[in-house]
Parts: sequence; structure tokens; C-alpha cells
Amino acid sequence: MMTTLLYDGSFDGLFTAVFEVFEYRYKDVEISSRTRFHQENIFAEIHEVITQTEKSERVLNKLEQNIGKVGIHKLLKVFLSEEPDLENLILSAVRQSISHPEENILENFADKNILQISKICKSVDRERHRMTAFVRFEKMKDGVFFSKIDPDFNVLPLIRKHFNDRYQDQKWMIYDLRRNYGIFYNLEHCEFFYPDEKPDFNKYQQKFHNEEMNYQVLWQRYFTKTNIVERKNMKLHIQHVPKRYWKYLTEKW
Repeated sequence: MMTTLLYDGSFDGLFTAVFEVFEYRYKDVEISSRTRFHQENIFAEIHEVITQTEKSERVLNKLEQNIGKVGIHKLLKVFLSEEPDLENLILSAVRQSISHPEENILENFADKNILQISKICKSVDRERHRMTAFVRFEKMKDGVFFSKIDPDFNVLPLIRKHFNDRYQDQKWMIYDLRRNYGIFYNLEHCEFFYPDEKPDFNKYQQKFHNEEMNYQVLWQRYFTKTNIVERKNMKLHIQHVPKRYWKYLTEKW
């Protein structure tokens, strides 16, 4: 009987599910986020995954031994690609790394899942490069440089370090319109933020190009007072990669 593991869509949740595949010795199994799950097989058994950091970290520590930080970085790109079958591609890679710890399994392109992982990584890399090359900032009246993007993949975690290293002498913000979250640099820290409500950028579109308009209204209403430090939308937060895993996001170690 097929077993479907349902998780909360988070990075920790996914690797908790991977851990439990091995813990419960499931063979005929698939992993799906709860938001994307559509039960087609009425006979499938449902296993509800409760996210546990200890379990996800045990999987990642083992993976780091077998495929290194470079390998985990590739699996992170698959996670951030938001591809429909990302969970099962990652599970396949983990299974192979456990079965063949002495091999660089992510170079085994004869395997269809590994080949698909490679293709996804290349697509995500192209989008990451496009974002670093074509992001354009507009200066707001309070001196913050603002840019909004709409990437095909969830690449904000992959471009954070690039902009943090490059623009350290000014405050800036990059906001992902599609996923409703962003990164903000305040001259000291570069952090992700998650607005409780989605800003109506269509309403404010003209204000971004009119020096006479007061951008402070947008800034105060949506970001500074309520969202950057004190409050975070945890529903969106769980879709992101926790800070302790940022070490896997850079391609230079």
C-alpha cells in the first residue's frame, strides 16, 4: 500500500518527513506538502508529519558527510524551485546517498531523478543570476533603496548574500511580489521579513516614480512598524529556509 507523508511545506518539515521514511521503513512512499496534496489513491495511507528540528538536522548532518555542503546546496535549490515533485526528488537523492555513501550520487546522471535535479539546479541558477544582474533599486524619501521582483523560483535566499556583500553602505529592501516576503538591510543586519498583509503595489505604482509623493506612508504602513522586527507571518515563514541552514546557501565555502 502506498503511504503519503504530509508535511507543512517548510524545509525542516520536509527533512523531518525524510527522516520518518527511514524511521518507519516505508518502501512504497511519497511526500507532499499539505497545501499541494490531492488524494487520488483512495487506498493510500496518510502519515501526518509533525515538524521536528532534531530529525531534520540528523538527516542533513548525515547528508553533509556523504555529499558535502555542495550537495546539500543543490538539494536546497530543488526545494526553492517549488517544482511539483521536489519532495520525492530530494527523497530519492537521500536514499541513494545512504545506500552509496562512498559515491558522489549527484553526478550519477544515468539516474532519471538525479538528472532532473541537475536540470532544476541549472534553471534555478539562471534565475538567481538574472535577479543579481537585473534588480533595480528606487530611492525612497527616507533614504531606503527599494526593489520589487517576481522571480520564477524562490531565489531570494540565494541572492541575499550577494546584495548583503555588495551594498553595505546603504539601507535597502528587495521584495518578492509572488511570494509576499522580502529581505531588508538596515546597515547592521540583513534579515527576511514577512508582511501580515500583501501590499497593494498597483495602488502605489505611481508613487514610486513621483518625487513629490511621500513614500513614508507605504514604508510605515507595511514594513517598519509592524513587520520587520516584532512581528512575522509564521505561515509564510515556514516556507523559508531557517537561519541555521544559511551556511548551505552560499556557493563559496
